[in-house]
Amino acid sequence: MNRTFIKEREDDVDKKKEWKKILLRAVKIAVGSSVAIYIAERIGLEYAASAGSIALLTLVTTKWETVKLSVYRLISFFFTVLLACLTIGQLKSEWVAYGIFMFVVMTVCHALGWQATISVNSVIGTHFLMTKNFGYGFIINELLLVVIGITIALVLNLFYDYKNQKNGLINSMRDTENRLQMILGRLAAYLAGKDMQVNVWEEIRMLERDLDVYIRDACEYQDNTFHSHPGYYIDYFEMRMKQLGILHNLHYEIKKIREMPRQAMIIAEYMLYLAPYVVEVNFPDEQIGRLEEIFSEMKEEPLPATREEFEGRAVLYHILMDLEEFLIFKKRFVEGLDGKQMERYWNHKKEGKRRREARLEKWIKKVRK
Repeated sequence: MNRTFIKEREDDVDKKKEWKKILLRAVKIAVGSSVAIYIAERIGLEYAASAGSIALLTLVTTKWETVKLSVYRLISFFFTVLLACLTIGQLKSEWVAYGIFMFVVMTVCHALGWQATISVNSVIGTHFLMTKNFGYGFIINELLLVVIGITIALVLNLFYDYKNQKNGLINSMRDTENRLQMILGRLAAYLAGKDMQVNVWEEIRMLERDLDVYIRDACEYQDNTFHSHPGYYIDYFEMRMKQLGILHNLHYEIKKIREMPRQAMIIAEYMLYLAPYVVEVNFPDEQIGRLEEIFSEMKEEPLPATREEFEGRAVLYHILMDLEEFLIFKKRFVEGLDGKQMERYWNHKKEGKRRREARLEKWIKKVRK
């Protein structure tokens, strides 16, 4: 019940954050469209309202997408003008000319992966269709409409709440670590012969859902920052998602044990030992080494005497291999970090890691009671 209440509170916070982003984007679009139309009217451009539409269509969710889309709009503009001259400017039937024009625009833009430029290109095509003016002055008029629209969009997308989103990602990392630790602790308690007081499968499912959201937020942050190495957060959450999949399999295997072997207590102790090290700043070499010692000790154990003992021992070996894979995912993540990432994301967090481990030691003592 307590966990459900906490999740409801977290969901309320997430909804507020989502609405904050929606309102910020709505403000950007409203201000950007209005300013673009105002500038176009002050310059004396024809079809000034189209500048507002171009600003709206260019104000996509992320900064990098806006930059790429702006470049594509400029390149495709010149192609659109040339195509309009060859179709609308040469054919007498307007509907046939515009149909051919749109067919070629759609085909070329899809082939180049520039589908987002089709809307603006079609608007420019209608302007040429209505005026039949292919003079230098009108082409400049259309180019200025595009330039004004994308410039306003680029300027407005410079305003982005980097600090809060980064803090949100860091909080999500701590949340993920705490929940993985709790899942490990509960699985260890079950191996030690204690009843599970909570639905571990439900906790795994909820964390999986939240990790999908965290990965999406990390991707959005990466596309909205010009800072170096923002992909660190994406790699981190994807690594945790893989580890969660391992715990899912481990939970399923534990539930299959009909008669718990005495060696299960050794693995339970190891899982409790491992839990405090499920943190961001940790090289898992020591934990892998200790796991290898357990493998060696298990090989020295007497052979099982009964079928049930044999099946239970086999499941325990699978659990040990799952834990090894759990650690290998973290090891690969650490090995994939370069020097700048280590300096930027790890060096200044060592003291925080020690504080977290001290707090978790108290939690482990509570679990063992």
